[in-house]
Amino acid sequence: MSSEYAQTRHNAGFWFVERLAEQYGITLKTDSKYKGISGRGNIEGQDVRLLLPTTFMNLSGQSVVPFAKFYQIKPEEILIAHDELDMNPGVIRLKTGGGHGGHNGLRDIVPHIGSNFHRLRIGIGHPGAKEKVSGHVLGKAPSSEQTLMDDAIHHALGKTKLLVNGEIQQAMNQINAYKA
Repeated sequence: MSSEYAQTRHNAGFWFVERLAEQYGITLKTDSKYKGISGRGNIEGQDVRLLLPTTFMNLSGQSVVPFAKFYQIKPEEILIAHDELDMNPGVIRLKTGGGHGGHNGLRDIVPHIGSNFHRLRIGIGHPGAKEKVSGHVLGKAPSSEQTLMDDAIHHALGKTKLLVNGEIQQAMNQINAYKA
């Protein structure tokens, strides 16, 4: 990932994965084989692999698909954390399945592994006009919005044990009940 984009709204999913790795002491290293940054570790007694694709967002499948296939990770064992334009900053939702919802990263993944994976949708807000979306997504959020997103991510991180132990419905209920 280019450092110029590190703090942009488009990297909201990365923020979750980076904080997850930090919380559980998982080292993330460049992994050119899978066009990303990856790590392996123990989270709440479960062997877990983390991946941050370093491709352009709309080419995320070039990283996620071979990684999942090589490590034999089933779609229902995958959690993809991503930015969500259609939710305000501070809103966070966990869901399973569904379409790509216009998200280009998901659009590149779904045709290859199906849609039966989990998504952690991190609200970044919509700028209002379609022509402003690119600048909004690739822009840095004002500190008030960043705090809302950080707090929502922190809340979701507190539900990690439920997620890795397969208690998806309980995790979904608790994550989706969060109010910033």
